[in-house]
Amino acid sequence: MYVARIPNRGSPPAILLRESYREGGKVKNRTLANLSHWPEHKVEALARTLKGLPPKLDLAEAFEITRSLPHGHVAAVLGTARALGIEQLIDPAPSRRRDLVCAMLVAQVIAPGSKLAVARGLRTETATSSLGQVLGVASCDEDDLYAAMDWALQRKYAIENTLAARHLADGTLVLYDVSSAAFEGRTCPLGKIGHARDGVKGRLQIVYGLLCTPAGTPIAIEVFDGNTADPNTLAAQITKLKKRFGLTRCCLIGDRGMLTNARIRDELRPAELDWISALRAPQIKALVETDALQLTLFDEQDLVEITSPDYPGERLVCCRNPALAEQRTRKRQDLLAATEKQLGRVSHMTCPGDACAEDDGGAVDDGEFVVAGGQASPLFE
Repeated sequence: MYVARIPNRGSPPAILLRESYREGGKVKNRTLANLSHWPEHKVEALARTLKGLPPKLDLAEAFEITRSLPHGHVAAVLGTARALGIEQLIDPAPSRRRDLVCAMLVAQVIAPGSKLAVARGLRTETATSSLGQVLGVASCDEDDLYAAMDWALQRKYAIENTLAARHLADGTLVLYDVSSAAFEGRTCPLGKIGHARDGVKGRLQIVYGLLCTPAGTPIAIEVFDGNTADPNTLAAQITKLKKRFGLTRCCLIGDRGMLTNARIRDELRPAELDWISALRAPQIKALVETDALQLTLFDEQDLVEITSPDYPGERLVCCRNPALAEQRTRKRQDLLAATEKQLGRVSHMTCPGDACAEDDGGAVDDGEFVVAGGQASPLFE
């Protein structure tokens, strides 16, 4: 097919859409349509297309972009969440509240912010991405988000039980740690001033404890009063593991501030749970002084296992961190040098002659050596 321009004496030429074909060995033409009433630019575009030529203008110039919302990061995060089954985990039945919860989860990954900021980023008028349109929640406000959070809180136990059934089994390791978060407001009954683990001091805070798998997959979270000490959160986790999750045997892993001797004696042993933790610096020093831990062991190896009558039925695995030892040594020397400089003006009154510093006698530096202790169990193999 092609566009033909046929002269028409004193009138404008006729513009015809024609087709060539063969008949009896001869080439003939037939008219398919009269395009004389078409505007010139449209005729020209058709003629170039039939010849296989590109249009004179870039197609992008034919569109006026009035608004373009970023979508790539939304597609990546939301696609990953759906591949993990997050929506079905929240609630098997689709609903607007489930979509709002998913929107908040995705928003905290792509652009963390307050609920007010998330709501503004979802609304059509102030959208910062395509998230609101994709999930169909572009008309929400912050009150809708808070209502969805209240709805999700009612499903907390069901979500945690599903995660535990999916990722935990008898004989598994369970990681547990505690942190805190400061917040604004005066109406939260859990808000107390306590040890600021997040570094924000002098403000109301909450304390929360998180149970995870060895791979770091979160299983359950619980919130406590802001002045709750780490060890005091342990009993609730033991009850959760034994009763709610139905684990008859598992190994709880926590830091030395969490799994104290009192918690091991009063809570872990009665619950028949194994544990892995670390000894405190005075306990490590006592092992060195009784020759249960010989520092020469680390001349050729960086990981050893020892036993001690002070820890019956427990395995003690010791390791040394040369990089941290060097850092602590350098810091100690810098502090000694700074102290000597400040006391230089009065050194003649306290130590006539050359200043001297006593050797520390090879004291064990907390952090240079770590001794991890735990109940003897095949779980540690």
